[in-house]
Amino acid sequence: MPVFAFEAVDRNGQRVRKEIDAASKDEAIKGIRAQGLRPTRVQLKPGGGAPAAKKKAAKGKKKGLVLFDKVTSEQITTFTTQLAILQDAGLPIVRSLKILEAQQKPGKFKDQVGAVAEDVEGGSTFSEALGKYPKSFDRLYTSMVKAGEAGGVLDVILNRLAGFMEKSERLRKKVKGAMIYPIVVITVAVLILVVIMLKVVPAFQQMFADMGDELPGPTKFLIATSDAIKGYWWTAPAIVFVIVLFVKWVGRTEKGRLAIDAFKLRMPIFGVIIKKSAVARFCRTLGTLISSGVPILEALRIVKDAIGNEVISNAIDNVHGSIREGDTIADPLRQSGIFDELLVNMIDVGEETGELDKMLMKIADNYDTDVDVAVESMSSLLEPILIVGMGLMVGFIVVALFLPLVGIIQNISG
Repeated sequence: MPVFAFEAVDRNGQRVRKEIDAASKDEAIKGIRAQGLRPTRVQLKPGGGAPAAKKKAAKGKKKGLVLFDKVTSEQITTFTTQLAILQDAGLPIVRSLKILEAQQKPGKFKDQVGAVAEDVEGGSTFSEALGKYPKSFDRLYTSMVKAGEAGGVLDVILNRLAGFMEKSERLRKKVKGAMIYPIVVITVAVLILVVIMLKVVPAFQQMFADMGDELPGPTKFLIATSDAIKGYWWTAPAIVFVIVLFVKWVGRTEKGRLAIDAFKLRMPIFGVIIKKSAVARFCRTLGTLISSGVPILEALRIVKDAIGNEVISNAIDNVHGSIREGDTIADPLRQSGIFDELLVNMIDVGEETGELDKMLMKIADNYDTDVDVAVESMSSLLEPILIVGMGLMVGFIVVALFLPLVGIIQNISG
């Protein structure tokens, strides 16, 4: 039988703390009232047992897990937005979680929301229950929820967190959407070239062999390339596989991650977008945490883990050490060489005026706009580059195939 710990007020107005055995929370409340007490708080005692129905449901949930079922950032964003709305409406957190659980599609995330609801109903705090699923609810998420619980402003924090996640998700989708067009064009171009090399060129090669004439240099090069593709086509995926394994192996070491992330920031075209996106994420995350009441040192530790780039993480680590020694945020950011002078000056002004969180949000909005412009510029630039590149390759193939025919026609005319 489950055990419920409760607080109640007796007929004399005295506060009473006791325990009661009951099959459910509703039965526990009825039993408390039957003793002439007015319950003010009733919670399932940790380790006190769970109702059989819940045990059965939990068992069923484990069986219902699907292999490769992954919780997406879009699911987390939608869940947070809906939870913020329900909390604004004044619903208890447990009821809100159960409503959202019922709305989820069967899968891993539905099970997690249900488990969080049960933990909270059993006496855990919301942040503690979320902390059991770090892959779904990261340190940034749980820290903000914890700050909201401590300050009694969970609804406000959830609204801020929902807005933060919606903007981050929007930016991520925009960058991914911009990459679809060039990837499709490159894929189609490669397929066309492979078909030409495997089907068209061999047909011309046989015809040239029958003629017996000396072939021009471009034609020899094209035929040699076609033979290489036919004989060693398997080397292309093998090389890609080896490169991916090598990059992953290098990325496991601290120096390797630092080198890879530094290369990402220096990449032509893409490097600018990656850098601006990372800086925007840094400013928005730090601003959101500070405005939510998270201490600055704890906020910087969270941002360092959430930024996703070792070079910028090292710069944030220097900021953390500087603040711990009593210095400002702006100076170590300026010394890192990663952050623009305008950004550093704006942060400096934010520190002086005591509105650092608002200034960081403004900077993040500006950088998000810069990322939008950079993505659009990249799309506009890549389109003509890909078309011209494809045209040059096809043009070379056509010229190489028809050069011997031109020579034959000239010989006949002569």
